[in-house]
Amino acid sequence: MSDTIILETPRLVLTMWDCTDAAMIRQLHSSIETTRYLSGAAPWTIEKAEERLKSWFDEHARDGTTKYKMLRRDDGRFIGRAGFSRFQECGRGEFELGYSLRQDAWGNGYATEIAGALAKWFFSRGFADRFIAFTHPENVASQRVLQKIGMQYEAPIVVSGAPGLCFRMSR
Repeated sequence: MSDTIILETPRLVLTMWDCTDAAMIRQLHSSIETTRYLSGAAPWTIEKAEERLKSWFDEHARDGTTKYKMLRRDDGRFIGRAGFSRFQECGRGEFELGYSLRQDAWGNGYATEIAGALAKWFFSRGFADRFIAFTHPENVASQRVLQKIGMQYEAPIVVSGAPGLCFRMSR
């Protein structure tokens, strides 16, 4: 486990990435099931994983937050990524909550647990007075997560050419 713990919940730990984590990220997004609702809707190559890893280091240095490595607290097993990035499309520059879990971790309430904890963490750190999140219109499970943590549906949105639903939370 990385020495840099960002956030802990009863079952999860968010840590900063290691520079050798690209293969882990590629594995997270290695199937159509885990990428169908992401921009591109295709499994990630190692090159894409390396590019995203670099962008997360850059985001963290610039904004103080990014998408972090998510581990189970009990055994340290990698189960996904979660955090905030700046959403630059449409000139918004707003913080965007995002998470993605390994398929074998679905259905355990991890997304709701980490999203709720991240929302509190975000506001307690004073990053901004509000943030957004978006889901593919068919990703009903993710929409339920956002609603459970108190986010409100705002409007349809187009993200990298794909349709989405935008949700917002304010302090």
